[in-house]
Amino acid sequence: MATKKIPLNTVTRDLCDLAAPTGNIYETVVILSKRANQIATAEKKELTKKLEDFKNERDTMEEVFENREQIEISKYYERQPKPTLVAISEFENGELSYRLAHQDEE
Repeated sequence: MATKKIPLNTVTRDLCDLAAPTGNIYETVVILSKRANQIATAEKKELTKKLEDFKNERDTMEEVFENREQIEISKYYERQPKPTLVAISEFENGELSYRLAHQDEE
């Protein structure tokens, strides 16, 4: 993930500013939602791939080994900004490309 300045907490935003690029706050919310889902899915795949190295076929529910590297990887992903905040940041900075369905019909 890029190392750009994304707030880790919720930030109050002006709805008119968010709606300005699309002209409709609901269209903006759909765009942000879809992008946040893409980001979350990509992060989950990446985390699963990294944690796959630690999988042991002998592990059972009673016998799970704590691996410091595995814990550090998990903590790293926990500290990352939420996908919604990343999507909003990309949208506000003009880094997000999208097309609206009614534009395709014309």
